Amino acid sequence: MSNSALVGAAGAVFSALLLFAAPLGAQQREYSLTPMISYLDDNSDRRYGSDTALTIAVGTPLNDRWNVEGHLQQFDPGGSAAQRRKALGVDFQYMIDAQGRVTPYLFLGVGSVKAELDSGLDSESDLSTSFGGGILANIFNSDRTALRAELRYRNDSALASGGHDTILSIGLQFGFGQAAAMPAATAPADDDGDGVVNAADRCPGTPPGTRVDAQGCPVVVDSDGDGVPDDGDACPNTMAGVAVSANGCERDSDGDGVVDRLDQCPGTRAGALVDTSGCEIQEEIQLPGVNFETNSDVLLPSATNVLDDAAQTLRNNPSIVVEVAGHTDSDGTEAYNQSLSERRAIAVRTYFINAGIAANRLTARGYGEAEPIASNATNAGKAQNRRVVLRVLSR
Repeated sequence: MSNSALVGAAGAVFSALLLFAAPLGAQQREYSLTPMISYLDDNSDRRYGSDTALTIAVGTPLNDRWNVEGHLQQFDPGGSAAQRRKALGVDFQYMIDAQGRVTPYLFLGVGSVKAELDSGLDSESDLSTSFGGGILANIFNSDRTALRAELRYRNDSALASGGHDTILSIGLQFGFGQAAAMPAATAPADDDGDGVVNAADRCPGTPPGTRVDAQGCPVVVDSDGDGVPDDGDACPNTMAGVAVSANGCERDSDGDGVVDRLDQCPGTRAGALVDTSGCEIQEEIQLPGVNFETNSDVLLPSATNVLDDAAQTLRNNPSIVVEVAGHTDSDGTEAYNQSLSERRAIAVRTYFINAGIAANRLTARGYGEAEPIASNATNAGKAQNRRVVLRVLSR
């Protein structure tokens, strides 16, 4: 076969490849170009020996598993024009599942080989078949550029019956073109948008956002087990065993803002201002347990719980304005006790302000030893007289 005939054959094979891929244009328009250096080991008696060859391949995917690829190879051992081989072929490649950035593949191929000896005086072309495998390894953080290595076993009888070659190739594969957008699959109709298609929906027209079961019917969920479904439960995390109202919140029978479970004064009159125990606030709010270091305005740690509870009462009743009133026993001079009671009243007022109570709702005043509530003749009486109370100035 002459060189011009081989070129013609090459053109025919590549044209066939492109024509074969053309019907895929509606689905795929991706192509690959792969220049490779090959090492050809002639395992027959054709006197070629072993040397490098140049290979170039062009391919396109048929689907997500199969590719078709045409290749052209020039083998010119030692640069001698007297020993030359040209191969043209088409391979069908099966891409195995990718493992990370590496994709192995297998292939079967058919083609034509032209072999020449003695400067073309002895030449022959023959059909060839081949098979093998390889790997693609993406590089440069790109799925368009890959290092490619493959091993091919090829049979042909050009210039020798039963000739066969082992060919190891390595090169870079470059991708170009772009896959056309696949037509979107038509989703089964789901008119109410509940995730259950019409054909399986036993409760069509479910309101948006409603949780449904596999038949498309609303699921009655009561996460806290209070008897009120979650979709109507204003308090979805009610503790187990407590009585709740129709909205799923703990019952407050007298409507004073303190639930029945904590209400120590049930049946409070409507509109009454109550403390955190549900009891109506009187003219004075007692603060038992609010004590200070001796002869000091430094609060003891044990006072914290009482003051926090009082602060919550003030938050629950934002219209109340109070006076923080400090009192002492009769030990010491009257002037000293007056000063100490004022400083202690100021300390409690500061605590409330730091707890988030507006300063304009709080005043502080010291009364010294002037208003005892028990006898100063005993230690027990003195302990009662050393106190801080909240006097309600306005509601």
